Amino acid sequence: MSSVAKENYLKALFFLDQEEGTINVTALSKSLGVSKPTTTNMIKRLISEGWVSQEKYQPIQITEKGRLAAKRIIRKHRLTELFLHDIMGFAWDEVHEIAEQMEHIDSGQLFDRMDEMLGFPKEDPHGSPIPDKFGEMRVRAYHPLTTCKPGQQVVLKALKESEPELFQVLNQLHIKLGAIFKVIRIEPYDQTIVVEGPVHKAVSISQKVGQKLLVEAVNLC
Repeated sequence: MSSVAKENYLKALFFLDQEEGTINVTALSKSLGVSKPTTTNMIKRLISEGWVSQEKYQPIQITEKGRLAAKRIIRKHRLTELFLHDIMGFAWDEVHEIAEQMEHIDSGQLFDRMDEMLGFPKEDPHGSPIPDKFGEMRVRAYHPLTTCKPGQQVVLKALKESEPELFQVLNQLHIKLGAIFKVIRIEPYDQTIVVEGPVHKAVSISQKVGQKLLVEAVNLC
């Protein structure tokens, strides 16, 4: 098994564990876009190397060794995204694919230097937490825009996912991290969220997009 394939599996395992609490072959194969037999074979190899464990008929468990390895991959990815964005001037929708390649570079010194140059940041350009060199990661208690009520004022702090289609919508609406909104109303027919702010007047945000916008309350009106 190539190191790239192993690292992709570890990262997917980590995110599924964080989001779902349990991991099964079906969900893992779907997240990676591979067949179940291929995933099953890979899991057996990862078990033999101590990255995951699994009792008979039980969900897959990522071990502490596997969790730490996954955080190191995520650290490289998110530091790269921030370096590309803040230092090299790439847009926030241009950094993900490049970081996907660079996260497999095996050089702790490179990423430690990158971390230092950036001032030891805690979040990437999309608001996701960056693990430090010891695997510690500060996770913020943000919530989806879809949970907000009319009259609530919020600030956009992070994106749940880095998807080209999501970036396209946000760029068209001129929405960036740090944007402050007041929820004006929620349309009864399709639950579209209508918000407005200092530079955004009556912007309509669909439920699908709203679920991926992670916000923090500014105050309640």
